[in-house]
Amino acid sequence: MHITKQLVIFLDNCPGMLAAVADALAEANINIYAISTSDTVDHSVIRLVVSDPRKALNLFEARGTLVEDDDVLMIEGNNKPGSLARIAHKLAAAKINIEYAYCATPPNARKGLLILRVRDARKALKVLNS
Repeated sequence: MHITKQLVIFLDNCPGMLAAVADALAEANINIYAISTSDTVDHSVIRLVVSDPRKALNLFEARGTLVEDDDVLMIEGNNKPGSLARIAHKLAAAKINIEYAYCATPPNARKGLLILRVRDARKALKVLNS
């Protein structure tokens, strides 16, 4: 469990935009560890945790893409019922709100990867490590 940078990319909501992001990262030899997308009427928001966030940020900025970075918690945890509940309860007890989360885990995997966005990642990390 550690704090890492997440990229937030704002793109037009039309076919091919995610493919262009994936192509740019692949050409720069940057691996995607986690991804989440959401849409509105006129744009998409793509959240990414990647192998080289600084390089990826510079890549998208150079292309004129609106991109921001922020701190998130990246938690590799057991793929067992109740794992997320334990994390959420610890943070709730410390009055730390989970703004959003995303994850995916193959059904038979022993470990999963969870990305949490909270206002104060350092405080949340301290709480979860205690």
